[in-house]
Amino acid sequence: MINDVLDEVMSKMVRMKKARMMKVKGKQIARKRKIAMKRKANPAKLKTRAMKKARDIVAKKLLKDKNKSDLSIAGKENLEKRLVKKKAVIAKIAKRILPQVRKAENERLAKRRESE
Repeated sequence: MINDVLDEVMSKMVRMKKARMMKVKGKQIARKRKIAMKRKANPAKLKTRAMKKARDIVAKKLLKDKNKSDLSIAGKENLEKRLVKKKAVIAKIAKRILPQVRKAENERLAKRRESE
């Protein structure tokens, strides 16, 4: 599902469809996420997290002072289109921040083990 978000621009209809789907399957997805959070993330998942963080960094630069949640649907679509053009920059940033993501994952697991 994350790959869809990273690769294509979401239209208004697709956003509404996903919102309806999440309303139905939200609790099931949340439960699976909770179980998955107990395990260590595999390298592919870490890479996906790094890509998502890199996308957020680039989006923040493109938006300057504005908040993504304050944008209209058309504004979000426009942002998505601009982010697609910045794919190479996003990949480069993701590669650079991957060690930070790994470190954060290890710290998260250590904290979890400590609390149990």
